[in-house]
Amino acid sequence: MTFPAQIEGLEQAAQLPARPLHLAVGMFDGVHLGHRTVIDAAIQSARRSGGLAGVLTFWPHPSQLFRPEDPVRLIQSAAIKTRMLLALGIDVVITQPFTPEFAATEAAEFLPRLRRALHGLTTLYVGENWRFGRGRKGDIQFLIAEARKQGLTIFSAPRINENGEPISSTRIRNALEAGRIEEANMMLGYSYFAEGRVAPGKRLGRTLGFPTLNLPWNPDLRPRFGVYAVRVYGKESSPGLPAVANYGVRPTVEQTNMPQLETHLLEACPYGEGDALRVEWLRFLRPEKRFHGIEELRAQIAQDRTAAAALFLDDIREPSK
Repeated sequence: MTFPAQIEGLEQAAQLPARPLHLAVGMFDGVHLGHRTVIDAAIQSARRSGGLAGVLTFWPHPSQLFRPEDPVRLIQSAAIKTRMLLALGIDVVITQPFTPEFAATEAAEFLPRLRRALHGLTTLYVGENWRFGRGRKGDIQFLIAEARKQGLTIFSAPRINENGEPISSTRIRNALEAGRIEEANMMLGYSYFAEGRVAPGKRLGRTLGFPTLNLPWNPDLRPRFGVYAVRVYGKESSPGLPAVANYGVRPTVEQTNMPQLETHLLEACPYGEGDALRVEWLRFLRPEKRFHGIEELRAQIAQDRTAAAALFLDDIREPSK
């Protein structure tokens, strides 16, 4: 029996086959190493039992509803998050719209609501600090007690530490906004990345002697403006090419409202306008700054290129794909 790998809302989950459902629940923004302990547990249990490994996640972030003037800025789009979850081995991703009606669900009603929608549900997998229900009144102890009434099992994953502190999406967001890209990558368990298709530019980089690939990219959470050592991928099977990238508003030549990602490859460039690329961010080199003129900018770009090339020769290795 075939079933959709992506389901919008619990009301549509009746399409799932009658097999034991091992369900990881959470926002999972970033799909970081802490999330992986929850997700991997669901996958492994489902494989052992011949069941389904599922994820129940939410969109938009609850902060959009409760404090729209200052919502949490998300590391990933919903589409990228779903794609990553499926790539890990999840069979189905259920994205529940976080509406006022859903937010009003009392903690005691949360599990019965899941049981009515998900007939094969056997086990829930959550982080030990996960909260749920109206006013976030439900904690892990309450969840375990309620699960007994519903005949469900709860798996609570302990938090994973990095540098003495628990890994969290908030820590990763703070690291990205501060330009601490290596710290963010350590917690993510993969290299932070941008994706898009190469768009035509104004060819200023070519005029300066440093042609760039211009990637339209407007993430919800903007990393620190500046220059980074990056690796560029085209097709999935293609090797990553070392490069240096500038992300920012180009204050020297054209102050823009919308930040741009401009990437200069350190070797022959096989890509051009219209090509789909993935740019993985590896090392922060310097903050964006305004220069006094084009020649000063040209000299700095040459220094950035040299600095990035030295890093790749030294210790930036291509991650296993």
